[in-house]
Amino acid sequence: MSLSLVEPAGPDGRLGRADERALAVSALACLDRCLPLLEYVEGVTVGAAAADAALRPLWEAAEGGEEWLGRLRLAAAAVVRAADHADRGSGLAEVLRRAAAVPRRYEAEELRAWAAECSAAALAVHRQLDGDRDGGPLATGELRRQERLLDLLAGDGDGLRAAFVQSTEGKRVLRAAAARRARRA
Repeated sequence: MSLSLVEPAGPDGRLGRADERALAVSALACLDRCLPLLEYVEGVTVGAAAADAALRPLWEAAEGGEEWLGRLRLAAAAVVRAADHADRGSGLAEVLRRAAAVPRRYEAEELRAWAAECSAAALAVHRQLDGDRDGGPLATGELRRQERLLDLLAGDGDGLRAAFVQSTEGKRVLRAAAARRARRA
């Protein structure tokens, strides 16, 4: 069983139905949730805290648009710098680089492709921590988290705050799983 937010037909999946803001925030959330991995990648000299601090303002004003996307590109550069200092053999560092590849324009199709890439990257990280098992508890939990985030962002009200809370909880789970794995290694 392959986990994905994008069903084979594309438009039928949650990402296919999401608007630009939901796509952008969903991708930001996936990238944000992967940051704890920087603490466990050998050779990283720029830590997760610096990358986390770079992304935090984007949550506070996730209004979307070209200006927001420009600020996101600058923040994602901090993630890429950290990943570039990592051991080249680390699959986790490569996943972070893929997720930090912010689109050039704030348009639905580019955002959808980026959100799908971020979703896949986050799921790959969780699968790796599950021992490369499809359907493991971490990957399954991450997929559910991604679905909830898109549902929250599609609804009325304060979906952004709820999405941030969900993403923060996901970071906590990933940090704990990565720490357990590091202790066993």
